[in-house]
Amino acid sequence: MSAIPTFRIWRPSPASKPADAVRSLLTPASPCSRVSVAQFSSSPIQWKGKGKGDNNPNRGISPVRRTGLRPRQTLSVRNPRDKNELPVPRKRSSQIQGDPNHGLYEFFRNKQLMVPPNQEAQHGRAWSVNELRGRDWETLQQLWWVCVKERNRIATEMLEMKRLNADYQMPMVEGRDEVVQQTMKAIIDTLVERNIAYKDALKIAHQDPTVEFSRTGVRYQEQTYEADVS
Repeated sequence: MSAIPTFRIWRPSPASKPADAVRSLLTPASPCSRVSVAQFSSSPIQWKGKGKGDNNPNRGISPVRRTGLRPRQTLSVRNPRDKNELPVPRKRSSQIQGDPNHGLYEFFRNKQLMVPPNQEAQHGRAWSVNELRGRDWETLQQLWWVCVKERNRIATEMLEMKRLNADYQMPMVEGRDEVVQQTMKAIIDTLVERNIAYKDALKIAHQDPTVEFSRTGVRYQEQTYEADVS
């Protein structure tokens, strides 16, 4: 084997240091190419203008900063519908006609929200208990529901008066409502009297031997009396 020439042996120079030797060993043989870094900025001043941008024509346009459009920039607006396809508005009728006998008209007097004061004050007195004692059950029931309907009318008028601030007519309406309530109280008192009389009659019937409660029909059998023939 031939000897290694002395000029090829690395000899440290007095000026070299160990750190330089390590750096020389770690240095790559081929030089690295520098990677270009793209600039990034969101500032509208830097990126606005010709030749300054990232191929975005709307760069720098902001409705907040009121930058607006470019001098020659236009917005293309296209109507998706043809003029013949536009909907035609329907003609409004002059007056809406409803059922003149609708049930909701029962809540209004003479189909009006409010009546004049002279008509509001025209009402009769309340029914008394003595007048209602001789009435049958159907008549009392009909009179009760007439009073209920009248109170509904009065409540509707009172709401309309409060909405229109027409307090001058309120005392007359309250007087009519008080008369209706007195009639309804008289009906209740009449029914209470009949209920008490029925319970008393039932107690007496239990003590009467001529009344048989076990029978499913006519429970009372009237006794027959024979006339004395002299």
